[in-house]
Amino acid sequence: MTRARSLLITLAAALPGILGAQAATTTARSGAFFESYSFGTGLAFTRISELTIPISVTQRIGNRLVIDVGTAYASASVHEASGSGTITHSGLVDTDVRATFGVIPGKLVFNLVGTVPTGATEVSDTKIPLFGAIATDLLGFMTPAFGSGGAITAGFASAFKMGSDWAVGTGASYRYSASYVPVKGGSEVNPGGEIRARLGLEGPFGGGKYFRGALVFTNTAANDIGGSGQSTIGNRVLGYAAVSMPLGKSNLSFYGWDMRRLQAAPGPVPVPRGNVLALGAKLDRPLSPTATLSPLLELRHELTDNGARMALLGYLLRAGTDLRYRLSDRTAGVVQAQLAFGTLHDEGKSVSIVGPRLGLFIEWAR
Repeated sequence: MTRARSLLITLAAALPGILGAQAATTTARSGAFFESYSFGTGLAFTRISELTIPISVTQRIGNRLVIDVGTAYASASVHEASGSGTITHSGLVDTDVRATFGVIPGKLVFNLVGTVPTGATEVSDTKIPLFGAIATDLLGFMTPAFGSGGAITAGFASAFKMGSDWAVGTGASYRYSASYVPVKGGSEVNPGGEIRARLGLEGPFGGGKYFRGALVFTNTAANDIGGSGQSTIGNRVLGYAAVSMPLGKSNLSFYGWDMRRLQAAPGPVPVPRGNVLALGAKLDRPLSPTATLSPLLELRHELTDNGARMALLGYLLRAGTDLRYRLSDRTAGVVQAQLAFGTLHDEGKSVSIVGPRLGLFIEWAR
């Protein structure tokens, strides 16, 4: 799944309170998101910026089948500290075409996703610094990658009651990726297959509180890089938990997630261990029957393997607010304004980071 499509799903999850619980036959989503980070002295870059315009359409067919298509246009730039210029890239990212079929409605669904390589599959080596800069999990750009050779993913998800109010969810998927040449004149990359397993739990507890939690395990086979060997990737474990509770007329939520990349198997190009932790809080406060203001605060922290031990790569504190508004019975929107600041550690240097994230999201359903 592309980050842009994931963003659309995340923002759409905030809209049911505005649009209501009606099951729409057709839903279209789009928006525009701009984020930019300025760095202090000591790095190869002084600024990284990105504009993302995601587009998604979902179509229900009968009671069991849902088809949705998601893609995005993105434009990114990196300003080099040496004064030698700016590296830029613009274009579509890969497109996901997903079919979700309810094998047992409400209990078991089957997913099939085709990733169409509409993004950049072959770029010049001069753009490698740009692609590396936007891919970091610490900054969390909406579009961390522009393209691949395409892929097919198949999997299932199921849900079961546990007691009278709680539910357990499970899921598994396998992703097969096609080979491609990422750098013009370079070696062909044959990505390894990826297996992902999920286990989730959710339900209410004392005083109107609600808990959601999930554990995701991902195993990726080694990537073959032409005649230069393999890139080995360690297993990844992601844990997520969130608790929401009423606070007067508002709703207060606390959440956290931790993604740990374990030690990769020995190989010519092993991906180092890493750990990304995020903790956040959000308050949903209704301003009127059609508008909700949601201030939020999130701290993100990343560690990486420096060869001897896990060392701090950096941290980022993000604060801001979302304004969700029902424009009509069929249309709702979210306006987002955030500011992030923190530090990045590189070869013993500590470099400051500061930058905004601004966004507008629109959903239409019928």
